[in-house]
Amino acid sequence: MDMPPHGTVETVAPGVRRVIAPNPSPFTKWGTNSFIVGEGEVAVIDPGPDIAAHVDALRHAVAGERVAAIIATHSHRDHSPAARALAAATGAPILGGPPIRFDPNAPKADAGFDAEYRPDRVLADGERVSASGWVLETVATPGHTSNHLCFALAGTGILFSGDHVMGWATTVIIPPDGDMGDYMASLERLLERDDSLYLPAHGGAVDTPRRLVRGQLGHRKHREGQILRLLKEGEADVPALVRRMYVGLDERLVGAAGLSVRAHLNDLNRRGRIVATGERWAVAA
Repeated sequence: MDMPPHGTVETVAPGVRRVIAPNPSPFTKWGTNSFIVGEGEVAVIDPGPDIAAHVDALRHAVAGERVAAIIATHSHRDHSPAARALAAATGAPILGGPPIRFDPNAPKADAGFDAEYRPDRVLADGERVSASGWVLETVATPGHTSNHLCFALAGTGILFSGDHVMGWATTVIIPPDGDMGDYMASLERLLERDDSLYLPAHGGAVDTPRRLVRGQLGHRKHREGQILRLLKEGEADVPALVRRMYVGLDERLVGAAGLSVRAHLNDLNRRGRIVATGERWAVAA
C-alpha cells in the first residue's frame, strides 16, 4: 500500500476518521494513526507525537466538535505526547493506562516512553468511555508495554488495536517493561473475542483479525522453538542468537530483534526452560 498523505482527514470506517502523523520510520511504517471516533462529540485515540503540524491537523479535523476524551493505547513517545497540546486546545481529559515507573538505576529502559504522560483518568479492563453516538470498551492487552490497552467500538466489530496487533509487522517487545508472556496471553485473549476489523496505530486496517492473531501466536512460538533448538546446541548470548535467527535482517532492525529475543529468553527463564550465566543462556538441566 502506498503511503497515505500526512495531516489529511480520511474516513476509514463508519464513524471513524484517521489523521496520520508525520513520523514514518521502520518502526512506525507511515507514521502514527490518530483516530477520531464519532461525530459532534468525539474521542481521539492515540493523538501521537507532539509535532506542531500534527496537533494542528487534529485540531482542524475536530473543529466545531466537542472532544469528549483523548485516549492513549499506551505511553510510547509516538502515541501519547500530543495529548497534552490537544487537551490544552480542547479542554478534553486524557485517558489511558497508568504511568509506568522505571528503575532509576536503569536510565535507558525508559528511552521510548513519554516521561510526562499523566492521564486524568486511568482506565481499567472492561471500563467504558462514551458520548453521544458511541461507546468504547477498554480491553487490557499488556505485553508490548505493561500499560497497553485496546478499545472496542461497541456494536461495530471494530477494535482499535494500538501496537498490540498490526498487519504490516510483528510487535516489538522491549524488556524490562515489555513482557513476552503477557503479550502471548493478550493475543490468546483476543482470539476469544469476535471483533471483525482491527484498526492499528500503524499501517492499514486488518479485516481478517483472528487469522492474523493466530499467525502471530504461531510466529512467536516458532521463535521460541528456534531459541530452544539453538541453545540445545550450546550456550549463546543475544547477538549470536539474533545472527542465526534473523538472517538478512535490515541492519536498522537488528536492535529491535535483539530486544524481542531477550523478551523470549526472559519468558523461557521464568518458566524454567533455560538458565542464564551472565549474558549467556543455556537450556536448563
